Amino acid sequence: MLARPLTGEFPDHFEGYINEVPEGSVLALLQAQIEEARASFGSLTEEQGSFRYAEGKWSLKEVLGHIADTERVMSYRLLRIARGDTTPLPGFEEELFVSHANFDNRTVQDLLDEFAVVRTSTISLVKHLTDEAWLRVGTYSGDNGSARGLVYIIAGHALHHFKIINERYIQA
Repeated sequence: MLARPLTGEFPDHFEGYINEVPEGSVLALLQAQIEEARASFGSLTEEQGSFRYAEGKWSLKEVLGHIADTERVMSYRLLRIARGDTTPLPGFEEELFVSHANFDNRTVQDLLDEFAVVRTSTISLVKHLTDEAWLRVGTYSGDNGSARGLVYIIAGHALHHFKIINERYIQA
């Protein structure tokens, strides 16, 4: 089982995501989140997908798209770091990504399918990493982090947004 990342293996501002991840196998959690997303959000109507809980907030569809986009970015960082690339990697502007993605013109089901494909790709990448690869450190967004830290960030980021969707969109 992959151990939790230690302080210093991830930028401080991601600690909340790391803390979201329960004890146990993070790889099993990554797999389970595919089905959790489908079970929790797969029956939502397109009207529910377009819901915004406040002015200026993303629609539920935009949140789903953001989860997939962020995972793509984080998985790319994880790949580069795990493979020993020490080139500093840039950050990304999540608001810019969402504003240019046109998520609201897609169906909820399409966005869930995209999440499943992106997540399956992430799982394929990480399931065969060596102990040495997990501990490699690189730089992204001006901070240092390990491959192990990134996989926990990926899982915790999805957990964070699933919770927000349930609390502010579905139960609203």
